[in-house]
Amino acid sequence: MTQPPAIPPIAARQLTRQGRVVDQLEQVVQLTTNVIGDDLIGAYLHGSSVLIGLRPASDVDILAVTRRSLDDGQRRALVAGLLPISGTTVGARPVELTVVIQAEVRPWRYPPTGDFLYGDWLRADYQAGVVPAPGPMPGLALDVAVALAGDHPLVGPRPAHVFDPVPPAYLVRASVEGIPGLLESLPGDTRNVLLTFARIWTTLATGTIVSKDVAADWVLARLAPEYRPVLEFVRRLYLTTTYADETWSDEMQAQVGPHVDEVLAQIHRLQRSVGVGA
Repeated sequence: MTQPPAIPPIAARQLTRQGRVVDQLEQVVQLTTNVIGDDLIGAYLHGSSVLIGLRPASDVDILAVTRRSLDDGQRRALVAGLLPISGTTVGARPVELTVVIQAEVRPWRYPPTGDFLYGDWLRADYQAGVVPAPGPMPGLALDVAVALAGDHPLVGPRPAHVFDPVPPAYLVRASVEGIPGLLESLPGDTRNVLLTFARIWTTLATGTIVSKDVAADWVLARLAPEYRPVLEFVRRLYLTTTYADETWSDEMQAQVGPHVDEVLAQIHRLQRSVGVGA
């Protein structure tokens, strides 16, 4: 499998205003198909690109499905191929490539095991020789749900022919189990964490996964006025501003803690109502 097809029109239409992203996708697809070969079942867009379209700081999220686990050489080849084409340090959007063995998610089990994960936030680790290894990956439930809803294959059959629907209880568990890690990331990744908390609240309340700005709108309509300004601010950043151009006033920073406390209180209330431990 050395010559993958061009990005299908159904996927390319989502990215017509980001021609460089289409080129980047072509490179990732070529790399993935060359490295994995005939064990690759398919590769699918998920994340912002299929929910509402890429924003200034959005990653390009790709989920690849295989018949078997990658070997060490394949893992190293993927990392070596992604480093030069992923991330602002090389003048490109960050790529997040997740690889999962189909048997890990069909039939569903929880938590599913991810076989490989490349994310640009781990660039320093990769450059130091770290090779992504298999491990529990609860968030795969969310990724697969978005891939199914987006229905944008890059290679292979449509996602509904590869994945079973994600059980609603798994969506809830995957959402709330990420909260401790998000709290750890709050000081350095405030924008993304606040928007992700908004999406967790929205998912628990509605059973759907929406884009971060849509989730922020949903939450803003339900928050008391004193908790709204910081979410309005990060929503605006998400829509208009790269991370490099992001600036915060002391006044806005001071609103983060009370806002998080209120949103988490609402999430924990919903956790109890759906029977997921808080």
